[in-house]
Amino acid sequence: MLRLERACVDIAGAPVLRNVEIDVEAGSRVALVGRNGAGKTTTLRALMGLLPLREGGIRINGQNCTAAPAHRRAALGIGYAPEERRLFGSFTVLENLRLPAEVLKLQEAEIRRRLEVVMGLLPELHDVAPRKAAGLSGGQGKMVALGRALMVGTRAVLLDEPLQGLAPALALRYAEALGRLRAALPELAILITESSPDLLAPLVDRTLVIERGEIMPEGPGLPA
Repeated sequence: MLRLERACVDIAGAPVLRNVEIDVEAGSRVALVGRNGAGKTTTLRALMGLLPLREGGIRINGQNCTAAPAHRRAALGIGYAPEERRLFGSFTVLENLRLPAEVLKLQEAEIRRRLEVVMGLLPELHDVAPRKAAGLSGGQGKMVALGRALMVGTRAVLLDEPLQGLAPALALRYAEALGRLRAALPELAILITESSPDLLAPLVDRTLVIERGEIMPEGPGLPA
């Protein structure tokens, strides 16, 4: 469903990803774990078309999307929740949720349908929907970023370190939300990054380790 093929990415002339291969099938949840600076965020940004590949390719649902711009990938059903959330602080939560669907020029009836699905999966958003995003806590912001990604991510969502910095209780609520995703949207593919493999182990089907921009042979934990 979502495939990165021998991807190489440079930033400011320095190699960051080296022949990275990742395959996320429909309905699967894959973790990409690694230390800070290992290439996790770069991998997700490359998949979303926010960074160009020097070499390699990207396929979404079998379609070659290597040169497709980010908005085209969103139109193909790929949602992205960056680590820093990137919400519009002067917009309400509801406006932040609606925005990507409006940018894609979806019909109002479809936007409302998707909002109903997202609110059902993330009931925490009901109470904060009319609030300005600038006034949210870190945990609330993470939930809104997940909801926004789901508004366009009908086939796959990319979640960049969603548990980072969350208190244990909030991390548990986020994990519960991911569990509801699997039950309600069984065909949705999820690629989720974290620094610690232990945080994601109960939530995913498969864990990949990235180190210095390369995928390591599969095995437990991070390399020494």
